[in-house]
Amino acid sequence: MTQATRDRLFETTVVDRNPQVHSGAVVFRGTRVPVSTLTEILKAGGTIEEFLDGFPGVERWQVETFLDLSPEAVERLTSDPRARTR
Repeated sequence: MTQATRDRLFETTVVDRNPQVHSGAVVFRGTRVPVSTLTEILKAGGTIEEFLDGFPGVERWQVETFLDLSPEAVERLTSDPRARTR
C-alpha cells in the first residue's frame, strides 16, 4: 500500500469534514472536536493525555492514527479549507 493510499484510508476512518460541523473544519470522526485543537495543544507543549482529558469523546486510537499520517497529510488537513476527507 502506498503512503498516499494509507493516508487516504486513515483520513476517511479517523477524521471527517462536514459543512454543518464547525463550519467544515476537519474533526475527529464521530465528534465535533477539530483536529486543529490537537495540533495546537501539541505545538504548545501539551501532551496527548492532556488533550484526551479535555476531549473524552475522542479515542486514543484516533489520535495515534491521525499522528501516524504523513506530515504532508496532516498539513493539508489542518491548513487547507478545501481539503476533502470524502
